Amino acid sequence: MSETTSPWALRTTGLVKTYRRLRVPTPAVDRLDLNVPAGGVHGFLGPNGSGKTTTIRMVLGLIRADAGQIEVFGTQVPQRLPEVVDRVGAIVEQPKFFPQFTARRNLELLATGIGAPRQRVAAVLEEVGLAQRARDVYKAYSLGMKQRLAIAATLLKDPDLLIFDEPTNGLDPAGIHAVRQTMRHLAQQGKTVLVSSHVLAEVQQVADTVSIIGRGRLLAEGRVSDILATAGGGVRVRVADPESAARLLDESRFGFTRTGDGALSVATAADGTPVDAADLNRFLAERGIFAAELVREQANLEQVFLELTAGQALGSEPPPSSPPAPPGSTGGG
Repeated sequence: MSETTSPWALRTTGLVKTYRRLRVPTPAVDRLDLNVPAGGVHGFLGPNGSGKTTTIRMVLGLIRADAGQIEVFGTQVPQRLPEVVDRVGAIVEQPKFFPQFTARRNLELLATGIGAPRQRVAAVLEEVGLAQRARDVYKAYSLGMKQRLAIAATLLKDPDLLIFDEPTNGLDPAGIHAVRQTMRHLAQQGKTVLVSSHVLAEVQQVADTVSIIGRGRLLAEGRVSDILATAGGGVRVRVADPESAARLLDESRFGFTRTGDGALSVATAADGTPVDAADLNRFLAERGIFAAELVREQANLEQVFLELTAGQALGSEPPPSSPPAPPGSTGGG
C-alpha cells in the first residue's frame, strides 16, 4: 500500500454530468465540489436522483464527466487512473459470485484474476468477520454475509479508499450492524470509507464527516458534530393537556410536531426563529399551561438532511452507460 500524500482521499471540482431525457438536457451532477478527507468514514448523502451514484461512477471511470476535475489522493482521474487504481476498492452494485462455491474459493478465484496475493484471502475474511464461515457455499449466506463478502473482495488489494454505494440496502438490523462495524474497523486501520446511504441514523452512528447533495449540487459538508451543532434542535414539552397546548401554539404560529408518546416537539417560535426553551416555558405558563417536562432536543442528521433537501425532486438516477465492474477490477481493485 502506498503512502497517502494528499490530505484528501477524493476531491471533485466543478463536476458536471448531463443526460438527455425526452431530448431535454437534465443535469445529474451540477458543478459539484466534493471534499473527502483521507482517513475515517465519510457519508455521501442525498435523495434518490440527487447524483450520488452518477458521481461515484465518474470517480471510478465507469462513465465520463462532461466537465470538471476529479482527484484521488492528489492524482487526477480518469487521466491518471492506472496510477491509483490499486488504492481504490468499490461496491457500486451487487457483485457476482459463484453460488455453488465456498466463500474462500470465490475469493481465491477473484484474487487470481486481479493479481492479488492468495494469502490475502484468509486475511480479508478475518477482517469482515467471515473466517468461521469461509467453507460455507455462497448460496447459503444471508444477505448481510453476502454484503460482507463483497467488502472482503474489495480488500484483496489492500486499498486505501473504499467506496460503498448503499451497502445496507435490504439488510436486517443485525446485517446493518455488522456492515457498520466493518466500516468502522476499516477506518480505524487508517483507510478512508466513502459510504453513500439514505439510512441517516446509520450514517450518523458511523460517519466522521459528511457531504449532503441535492439535484447534483453540494448543500452541506463537514464534520458530523459541527453540522449537528449548527443545526440546533427543538424543545420537547410534555403537559397535562397536550390538545390545549397544541391549539395555543398553532394559533400563535409556533412550529411544532406531535411525538408518538403524547409530547410536543417545538422547533420555531412565533416569529420563525429557533425556539428558546425558557421563552417557551414562560409563554405557556403565562397562559395557564405548565410543563411537566421541557428539554432541549439534539438535532440529528435526518432532520438536517430533510431541511436541506426539502423540495428536491425524487426519482431514479440515470442508468449506467457501462456495465458494473466486478469487485476486483476498476470498481474494486
